[in-house]
Amino acid sequence: MTLPQEISSIAEAYVSDGQLFEELKRLVSYRTESATAAGRIALKAYLEDVLVPALAELGCDTELHPRWNGGANSFLIGTRFESEELPTVLCYGHADVVGGQDDGWDDDRSPWVLDADGDRWYGRGTADNKGQHLINLAALRILLESNGRLGFNLKFLFECGEEIGSPSLDEFSSVNKDKLAADIFIASDGPRLSAESPTIFLGSRGGITFELDVNLRSGSYHSGNWGGLLRNPGTTLAAAIGTLVDGHGRILLPELLPTTIPESVQTALSNIAIPHTPGDPHIDTDWADTGLTPAERLYGWNALEVLALGSGDIEAPIHAIPGSARAILQLRFVAGTPTDGVEATIQAHLDRHGFEMVRVRQTTFFPASRLDPANPWVEWARRSIHGTTGIQPTVLPNIGGSLPNHVFEGVLGLPTLWIPHSYPGCRQHAPNEHMLASIASQGLKIACGLFYDLGQTGVNVELPLSATTA
Repeated sequence: MTLPQEISSIAEAYVSDGQLFEELKRLVSYRTESATAAGRIALKAYLEDVLVPALAELGCDTELHPRWNGGANSFLIGTRFESEELPTVLCYGHADVVGGQDDGWDDDRSPWVLDADGDRWYGRGTADNKGQHLINLAALRILLESNGRLGFNLKFLFECGEEIGSPSLDEFSSVNKDKLAADIFIASDGPRLSAESPTIFLGSRGGITFELDVNLRSGSYHSGNWGGLLRNPGTTLAAAIGTLVDGHGRILLPELLPTTIPESVQTALSNIAIPHTPGDPHIDTDWADTGLTPAERLYGWNALEVLALGSGDIEAPIHAIPGSARAILQLRFVAGTPTDGVEATIQAHLDRHGFEMVRVRQTTFFPASRLDPANPWVEWARRSIHGTTGIQPTVLPNIGGSLPNHVFEGVLGLPTLWIPHSYPGCRQHAPNEHMLASIASQGLKIACGLFYDLGQTGVNVELPLSATTA
């Protein structure tokens, strides 16, 4: 369907007249860093002062769950019920941000004061995630004010700990499964493929971080007197890593790979080119599995990366064989990768190769998940965005990074559609984070179009009411 011109004009004016900027300015001013005690106090105020009133304005009943089960995360559920005959959409956002890194911003900007410079709106949370969930809230408000109804039932879940790993989100969602039950999940986080390309992504890669430790002796020994007699932990560690991933980035342990790329995922990735914008590094064409396209390597396959590596003192080396060495590795993996017992699998592999002195310890794990690109909800969203913008959106089976999609796809069993209102150069998690006003304007119209189409078509388009994964 096509978004009515009057609603499109209202959305455009909401940005061009400065209303979105003023609202976002207030949201950015809350220093909602989930990793600090002061930030958690600000998060409580953000929920109570900003989000509860915003949901009430949409006619939602709200439930606030501060420090759920005494943990580090707080949750807010908003529910608007219109009719049993209508579909229900679950939306999501996170109120927390990473640390402000106050001293690192250009031009003496404060991360807590929204500042416009041409198309760029600078401030912590503009891209991740305050600006994005504000756009969706504004779209729902515009639609409700224009039509007097949404045409569907709405549930909105906010959490306060996404930047610290979404603690207890899966348990909270499981306990509140009935309250969060829906037919479709629509949310906005992460970046588009590029600033110019509206994007739908259907899930996220997972991640496993593990340490490799070689602790051979308590001290260092003179390399002249002992060289050739003592095992060098740095050499040992480098060789051990080389049995897992070679010097060209190819994973050598089959258990760390998916068995295949599903046909529907291959099809979705077949015409996608990874964009290059000024400031981006150039893709190494001879790195990792060169039999795959860059899009398949990033969105359809696994990568094993050395995040940190150390032995001795690189800044002030001495003529001595160090006693220990340590590395931190991370496996970024797609849905379909076996992940049970990865620590034991890697340890057994190293033992077989004579590296039993290298000890493996898994430190973090977050699951991968995605909706099958062939699911009819994907085509529904693609048609809606094309109808609103005149642009064919990019469909990604998953993003290369991670989001708690597994909670919505796995725990709640929902088809998951992520419609990001940001772009890869937004500098999220770094100084100079910003939102592009042009994407905000287009994103608001896209969100209005999606919600309008859902309200107009309801379940008459014979869409499935449960997710299928790939």
